[in-house]
Amino acid sequence: MIFYDYFRSSAGYRVRIALNLKNISVERRTVSLINNANHHPEYVALNPQGFVPSLIDGDGADKFQLTQSMAIIEYLDERFATPALLPDSVQGRAQARALALMLACDVHPLNNKRILDYLSVPLNLDKDQKAAWTNKWISDGLRAFEAQLASLPVQPYCLGDAPGIADIFLIPQIASAQRFSVDLNPYPRCMAVYAHAMQHPAFDAAQPMKQTDAN
Repeated sequence: MIFYDYFRSSAGYRVRIALNLKNISVERRTVSLINNANHHPEYVALNPQGFVPSLIDGDGADKFQLTQSMAIIEYLDERFATPALLPDSVQGRAQARALALMLACDVHPLNNKRILDYLSVPLNLDKDQKAAWTNKWISDGLRAFEAQLASLPVQPYCLGDAPGIADIFLIPQIASAQRFSVDLNPYPRCMAVYAHAMQHPAFDAAQPMKQTDAN
């Protein structure tokens, strides 16, 4: 199994957590976003969007290629049954996906590198304006996520005593918020989950600065 990743990628961070939770060994290949390696023809042939992560499972006639962190994580969850990353019930699985997708679809895309680059060129926003943009969308997303958690019983993780897909998406978004100096005090439930999760070896080992390509 080959995993194409970049240490700073939040989407890659999610998959690293899932791989660690499942104790799955992969051959990790770095795709440097800062050096635009994701736009090289050989990588675009693998992932036409030029995004990370990408996953290759098997080879030859059995070779299977997959992109998009949510799809990769759910594929791993079905391919390697334990520990399960989604709840047992239909309602529980839907709720977990809803929480994950709040961040994957409505928060993360607005503060990733390609958007921030576009704000600089051609839109000519300065550093402070870009920071205000990033802060707004992360804050709005975490405010909604916090409200969702506040409607649930207090638990170590988002949806129970064991880590799952909602936590896999929340922890990288908190790390991104910290990187962009977002005030996280208004989100005590989110931060309690984050603090608890970071004590778990699978989350700890997946941190960006613990990857071999970190700089």
